[in-house]
Amino acid sequence: MPIPPFLAELRSFVGTRPLWLSAVGAVVVDDTGRVLLGRRADNGRWAVIGGILDPGEQPADCVVRECFEEAGVVIAPELLSSVTVSPMQHYPNGDQAQYLDLTFRCRLVSGEARVNDDESLEVGWFAPDALPELDDYSRERIAVALAAGPATVFSALG
Repeated sequence: MPIPPFLAELRSFVGTRPLWLSAVGAVVVDDTGRVLLGRRADNGRWAVIGGILDPGEQPADCVVRECFEEAGVVIAPELLSSVTVSPMQHYPNGDQAQYLDLTFRCRLVSGEARVNDDESLEVGWFAPDALPELDDYSRERIAVALAAGPATVFSALG
């Protein structure tokens, strides 16, 4: 999976030390209520579609971009459902990062979900009561997005 140029430059100075980064996640729901997930190429785990914000990029624009890049779907963000801090992530190359995660509940606009880049091994639609194996953090982000009312959740998940 390609590392964004700004992050590669930053890593050239800090190495694998923990970085604090901003990221978005999309809990995309189709007309039947199913949730779109991707199985990540870096760790093989199922997760919401998402990624790191580029410098100066608006979060809603980023979530739209990430869904198209990773899954080939056009989505519309409907609600910023939660603002949380991820657990520390440890990547196979030794990099460490922790994320300020902006999770959006989104609706599918168009497109057929498919693996659209090298960041995902597979993508799929899942009923909320039949999700694949997910870590607790991902499961909570999905639950909050599906149950969210008009207000964003700012407290810690879990």
